[in-house]
Amino acid sequence: MAPLTTAASGVQSQKSGSSAKLSRPTGRRAASASSKKPSGSRLFKFDRELGYRFVAGADEAGRGCLAGPLVAAAVLFDYETLSLSDRRSLSALNDSKQHSEEMRELLYPRVLRAAVRVSVTSRCVRGIDSRGLHKTNLAALSDCLRRVGAEDGICLSDGFPVPDCGFEQRHVVGGDATSAAIAAASVIAKVTRDRFMRRMEKQYPGWEFGTHVGYSTPEHRAAIERQGVSPLHRMSFQSMAYQQLAL
Repeated sequence: MAPLTTAASGVQSQKSGSSAKLSRPTGRRAASASSKKPSGSRLFKFDRELGYRFVAGADEAGRGCLAGPLVAAAVLFDYETLSLSDRRSLSALNDSKQHSEEMRELLYPRVLRAAVRVSVTSRCVRGIDSRGLHKTNLAALSDCLRRVGAEDGICLSDGFPVPDCGFEQRHVVGGDATSAAIAAASVIAKVTRDRFMRRMEKQYPGWEFGTHVGYSTPEHRAAIERQGVSPLHRMSFQSMAYQQLAL
């Protein structure tokens, strides 16, 4: 399988330059919408109220896929240096699943600019099949947090407690819709994985990886029935897509 290329991995991001502002609605509906707090403000408020200067969050993409790697990411925010401009540029920040592809692509560079550290790791299909999805997922999240964690900080994971990462840590149920750091990590993981799967469509034509990016859609299941499985498919899944097709 081709290597997964990451835009940033455990390095300090550049915070110079200004980011484009999100467009604001106009007219009567704008007044109603503006009275509601942007999702990003709520998520950043949660992180700040934890009482730590450094807040790291980790999340993954691809856990429920039939094909392709699992990608985990972690993002570290420094609340002593995080600028108002950065927070405004991330006012729409939320669980990546709540965003369109276009919005995730818009938020991706803004997260990289606002974060002080970002880490991304990929776990290949054969590793998932041999070690099991859940164990692989938790280890990947812990590895990412270990790379971005800071003293006097806290590391947050979405949903599940993860193996010790060397820093104080806490799991947050529904964390990608609660914590800014976890939501930012979910955007990084999702965009990174989706870009990889789109590149794989050229290497493995016919499965339409660029459209469904490995998830069990009707089109994906039809492609499996038509031409079998590719080296990107996870054979350890007890999926109806495989059982019904007698693969």
